[in-house]
Amino acid sequence: MGRKTFALSLDEKVYEKYKKYCEENDMILSRKVETLMKKELEEIKKA
Repeated sequence: MGRKTFALSLDEKVYEKYKKYCEENDMILSRKVETLMKKELEEIKKA
């Protein structure tokens, strides 16, 4: 499966804090967002 690049509009403070959190924990921001999206989709499936 391929990768898709797209733009998001986020609250600047939230973005900066989360970006810093990811950097401090050796995570790639886009992969973390992808993981959160997958988790939410799994939860929807269970309901």
